[in-house]
Amino acid sequence: MAAEFSGGGDQARSIALLWGVDSRTPDGRPVTGKRGPKPRHSVEAVVQAAVALADAEGLAALSMRRVAEVLQLSPMSLYTYVPSKAELMDLMLDHVAGEIAEPDPADGDWRAQITHLSRQRWAMSQRHPWLTHVGMHRPPLGPNVLAKAEATLRAIDGLGLTETEMDQITSLVADYVRGAIRAALDAREVERESGITDEQWWSQSTPLLAGLMDPDRYPTMVRIGEAYKSGAMPPPDHERNFEFGLQRVLDGIDAFIAGRRKP
Repeated sequence: MAAEFSGGGDQARSIALLWGVDSRTPDGRPVTGKRGPKPRHSVEAVVQAAVALADAEGLAALSMRRVAEVLQLSPMSLYTYVPSKAELMDLMLDHVAGEIAEPDPADGDWRAQITHLSRQRWAMSQRHPWLTHVGMHRPPLGPNVLAKAEATLRAIDGLGLTETEMDQITSLVADYVRGAIRAALDAREVERESGITDEQWWSQSTPLLAGLMDPDRYPTMVRIGEAYKSGAMPPPDHERNFEFGLQRVLDGIDAFIAGRRKP
């Protein structure tokens, strides 16, 4: 289960901060700003400090107090920039989404554009592994997050799909990419905490299973294990697996699009 969720703060304040506009209530009335001395930092500086903290120490270390310490502010002073951790989380997610380079709509077909965006998300998550611990069922409605969603939908627009199908296809790709990223980062975290690689773990396990795995009961697994030990199979590579799975997902979408074009 995710450790944090986006979209859980004050919606009006969150959107105002994301877009850099005056806060307004749901009925459109402006929220009166506070008077006082000019702030020492900007909201952007607060967000950058929070992202750097999460990158270095993980999402569990992120708190308003810790961010305030990094910025050499009192916790109460930090609340004058961001009202709570929930809004800060939305700002962080939109900030890192800005790292994703959008493809040129004229550069390549829909498949090339979706591949580009998926690889960009993979690379971004390697830089910010805490992202996999944030549930984004209600995404932050900021300019960067919405721009990437627009780029994804634009890539498959004009292919004869209904709006519902376009939404479902983008969700399918996003779910696959997120799952592949989570699997890779889980493996990295296990290796860091255990102090041994996957190859070492399997090497330790193999002699312990000797005589227990009956080839008649597990013939396929035994054959694949032998292929791995002989070098006929390459060692595990999460990025290679990600690329393979992504292209198979796109193969399926391609076949679906072709089917929709048939009379």
